[in-house]
Amino acid sequence: MTTLMLKAGREKSLLRRHPWIFSGAVARCEGTPEPGATLRIQAQDGRFLGWAAYSPASQIIARVWSWREDEPLDADWIARRVHAAIDSRRRLLPGVHAVRLLNGESDGLPGVVCDRYDEVLVVQLASTGAARWRETIADALLAATGLATIYERSDAEVMSLEGLEVRTGPLRGAAPPETLDIAEAGLAFRLSVTAGHKTGFYLDQRDNRALVRHHAKDREVLDCFAYSGGFTLNALAGGAAQVTAIESAASAIALARDNIAMNALDSERVEFIEGDVFKLLRKLRDQARSFDLIVLDPPKFAPTAAHAGRAARGYKDINLLAFKLLKPGGLLFTFSCSGGVHRDLFQKIIAGAASDAGVDARFLAQLGAGLDHPIRLAFPEGEYLKGLMCEV
Repeated sequence: MTTLMLKAGREKSLLRRHPWIFSGAVARCEGTPEPGATLRIQAQDGRFLGWAAYSPASQIIARVWSWREDEPLDADWIARRVHAAIDSRRRLLPGVHAVRLLNGESDGLPGVVCDRYDEVLVVQLASTGAARWRETIADALLAATGLATIYERSDAEVMSLEGLEVRTGPLRGAAPPETLDIAEAGLAFRLSVTAGHKTGFYLDQRDNRALVRHHAKDREVLDCFAYSGGFTLNALAGGAAQVTAIESAASAIALARDNIAMNALDSERVEFIEGDVFKLLRKLRDQARSFDLIVLDPPKFAPTAAHAGRAARGYKDINLLAFKLLKPGGLLFTFSCSGGVHRDLFQKIIAGAASDAGVDARFLAQLGAGLDHPIRLAFPEGEYLKGLMCEV
């Protein structure tokens, strides 16, 4: 077994059960392990620290699978982890079949994401260790769920950081249909697991969509980065007087219109605007438009902390404009899904935007992903989705 020896004092994060080992913490690596190979992680004094997957192309040179020396990594170990994660979702969200089943490091499976859309599982294997155990993970998922179809969407930006090739296509069973229909809180949504964003749908926003629905009654709503209409449909279902939805992709707008029709919601209360959100927010400001409730759910601006400065400027810009468009007493639901922007920084950005907009704002709630997106206490990086519900 190859051993990765850490520099003196660099074992502290592992003793706190943080699963990442950065290349700068390594004193030496014995042998020439292949990418994804399991390494024994050892402190300078010889103490065992964990079993980890080797990733030579990444700054995160190893990701810890297990902290127990007597717990070797094999197919049975992976099956137990997969079953435990799925059993947790069954307890927490009984009867929900549009759900995240595996959430990477926070479920003890670094780089492994699996979302369920009724009878179809969609996996993303975004670490060398996950890719090495691809077939074993697939077998464990089928055994734990009783399903027959797995589609792989290993096409995230982080693939290149791990030195992995993009892989998409059927992993088990036949290819899924071009579109699938799922149910969420009494609404139906059509999605594409082969061509949609992420794995096909933003499951992490389930609770926040419900919150917008609760507060939408009789309000003029602006939904920015609307995609397939998740927040728009919930605002309509909550009794919004009017919804203006901005989305840059014509295909997403078409899907949102289909979702509205499928739910028999009033399409006359929706205005779709195709275009760049940054430019259109300025246009709405110049037109002296105003709204009672605004949703800002942009795509990832900062995949890593190195991009945080540029991302901060983007978040500041759209939130400043949103505050200018809000009526007194209006609500802003604003989000960041950038792993490189931590919650404290995001709150500071929003506070700065409110100040520059000349409004007196307060946040009513901190928002995040739902129960199917757990966050390991020792791994705050797992909290990629951050949000604030603000009032002016």
